[in-house]
Amino acid sequence: MHLCRGDDARTLSFVNLEQLRSFVEVARFGNFTRAAEELYLAQPSLSRQIAALEQDLGAELFHRARGGSTLTVAGESLLPLARRMLADAESVRRELAELAGLERGRVRLGATPTLCISLVAEVLSAFHAEHPAIELHLSEQGSRRLLDELAGGELDLALITTSDASSAERFTVTPLLVEELVVISSAGGSPLTARDTIGLDEVARLPQIVFSSTYDLRSATDSAVTAAGLTPEVVLEGAEMDAVLRFVERGLGVAIVPAMVLIDRPGLRSVRFGGPTLERTISLARPADVAPTTAVEVMQHTIATTATAFAARAGATMRLA
Repeated sequence: MHLCRGDDARTLSFVNLEQLRSFVEVARFGNFTRAAEELYLAQPSLSRQIAALEQDLGAELFHRARGGSTLTVAGESLLPLARRMLADAESVRRELAELAGLERGRVRLGATPTLCISLVAEVLSAFHAEHPAIELHLSEQGSRRLLDELAGGELDLALITTSDASSAERFTVTPLLVEELVVISSAGGSPLTARDTIGLDEVARLPQIVFSSTYDLRSATDSAVTAAGLTPEVVLEGAEMDAVLRFVERGLGVAIVPAMVLIDRPGLRSVRFGGPTLERTISLARPADVAPTTAVEVMQHTIATTATAFAARAGATMRLA
């Protein structure tokens, strides 16, 4: 059998890509066993595919011998055509994937510092594992700065913990999680209280490590303390999140932190606030007037899925918004 180029499409219209891929691999190795290993197929399955292809084409494609398999005249005619068809199929697959934004492109994500060491780490790990070719850019800032970056076109998405009335006009803001703030102390020290909860007035009398004034968390806790007419006993001020957690682990003082930072930190002990709880809402913001790319949409889905998993792990201190 001779395959004329003008008759390619008509001659091979019934041949599937798996048969062609099997044929090309057998031709490459000259051996059915090695080709089957390369394709992760059982050899009988590979042999049936080649036999079906030969039956459909009405010609033998290989001279089979104990020392190996060589191409017949028909097989030699088919080989360049099969390679081209497989290359075309791969090209179509890549083009469709690229159009979907999952094999090239970028996602620019912003998040507050407390989220970067917890939720965002999980989000980026999951996203990169599924879409390693997408460029990821991260901005770690306070919520107000992140909204400024969104408005300026510097970010695609931002995980924030505060917003204001003007945000509704410029951004699409989707609440994800409502999270309690808790008091942490060193797991190696004595519990702060024998009760399940602690009062804000009790915490104010304990040596306390407080965050930098740029943290949204610092503003929230300062407001709560001021509203209660309390003056905290501060032993260290201006630390970043990683430093605060390490200082508390070593017994320097206590700190008020979001519940999620306690996940996978056995060196810390936490207690919830009694009476009115201190809470924050974690939201996902994006520009209202910009249509998201497919890659950004997939990132949004990854964030939502990871947030759901975090809520399940955190128990009573966190819930879906």
